[in-house]
Formats: sequence, structure tokens, C-alpha cells
Amino acid sequence: MPELPEVESARAVIARAALGRRIVDVDDSDTFVCRPHAPGEIRAALVGRTLTAVHRRGKSMWCDTTDDGPVLGIHLGMSGKIVIAGADGTELDGGDYWERGRAPGDYRYTRFSLTFADGGALLLVDPRRLGRVRLDPPVDELGPDAADITRAQFRAAFAAGTAPVKARLLDQNAIAGIGNLLADQALWLAKINPRRPVRDLTRNDLNRLYRAVLASVASAVGAGGVHTLSVIPYRKPGALCPRDGVPMVTGQVGGRTTWWCPREQT
Repeated sequence: MPELPEVESARAVIARAALGRRIVDVDDSDTFVCRPHAPGEIRAALVGRTLTAVHRRGKSMWCDTTDDGPVLGIHLGMSGKIVIAGADGTELDGGDYWERGRAPGDYRYTRFSLTFADGGALLLVDPRRLGRVRLDPPVDELGPDAADITRAQFRAAFAAGTAPVKARLLDQNAIAGIGNLLADQALWLAKINPRRPVRDLTRNDLNRLYRAVLASVASAVGAGGVHTLSVIPYRKPGALCPRDGVPMVTGQVGGRTTWWCPREQT
């Protein structure tokens, strides 16, 4: 599932190759991806405009448009990529890491597109069809972005409650951008059990976890996605913790499959 690093790669692609290009057509016919809009509603709002800036908070991404036009919100869902296709056949893509990759020119799973006056296009390519495109998305409901959250904001997010620490990390209203893999990595680095209630975390626990979150996000952004994180190869049956050699254990925490080291993560 795309987490903050994958969405940041998609944002960077839009910033690099899609801004300032006049929109002459929009395919918003997929009523599931473009809900709650009726077919043609997004098209009517965007044709003739250009994208002027692209922003990201957590896993959510949105674009400003010219002439005080509507904000275009794009969520990658569980498997989405942004592809900027040129009229000459060149392309850039950013978003989810697909194990088998995507062959250039393979647009079978396009769920939404903008066509530019120069013949190029911006495509949301999404095999699982779980992405979302909408006008004026409610981004203000999201918590601080996990890439640049302050220590004070982080502590406030964990100030109280009986929820497991991993569930709080996954709460996008508390901290935006952390998904299942980033959460497991950060908790492993901080040596904190994912099931520990938030209220039981000490100040030292929170300081370690804060540093671990920032380090995990920076590492994944720099290396190309959450699949590059150091603990990910050990999230499987029979794997040993790469620090102490103890068999990794698994369970459901916050509704997600979770892996941790039973010796170090207490």
C-alpha cells in the first residue's frame, strides 16, 4: 500500500512534469474512483485550467488550479501510480512499488486522466481500483505530516489513550502518512512493542519513537519506497530478528498484520 514515501514520489513527478500545462480533456468516467462526483463533473471543472502547484500531507495529495479553480485531490489507494505520459512516448511515473514493475506504455489500469494541450497526459494507473479522485478534498482533517512533525506535535498525538501504540501511529488524524510497514519499522527501531497502550509510553519511549519515525520516513523516501526499509525482509514466517537472532513473531494490531522482535520490543 502506498505510504508517505510512495506518495511523495508521485507528488514529485507531478511537480516536475505536469504543472503549467493546459488541460483540454478529462476522463472522470470511473464513478467508483471519482465518487461522489457524477461523470463529467470533474471534467467541467478542470478543462481550460492548468495545475499550478502540487502538495502532499501524509498519504494525501492535491493540486491547485488556475483562476481560483477547484483543488484536485488524488489519493493513490493501495496500488496507484501517477504516470505523466508525453506525446512522444516518453513517460515518468511515481507511486506504489509494484514487484513486477509496469512496462512503459501499459495503461490498462488507468482510472482517471488529464489530457494536456501539448498531447501529453497525467494518468492515475491503479490495478486494484482503490484510488480516489475528488474536488476540494478535506485535507485539513489530517494530522501533522510524518516527514516533518515536530517533537511537540508528536508528543501531543500520544498524550493519552488506551489504544495500542501501533494503532495510534496508523491513525491519519493523529499523524499523517504512516502505514503498516513504516509503523513496524519505526517500532522495531525504537524497541517498542506494537501492542503497548499509548498511556504506558514514557517520555524516553516517545523520544525514541519520534526519532525512529523521522529516520524511517527519511530512509524510505531516499531509497525509493517502504519496501526498502531494513526490517521488511524479516516480516515473514521463520525469519530471525536481524539484531539479536530471535525468531520474529506476528499478530494483529490495529487491524493490521504486525511483526516484531519478542526480546527487544517490550
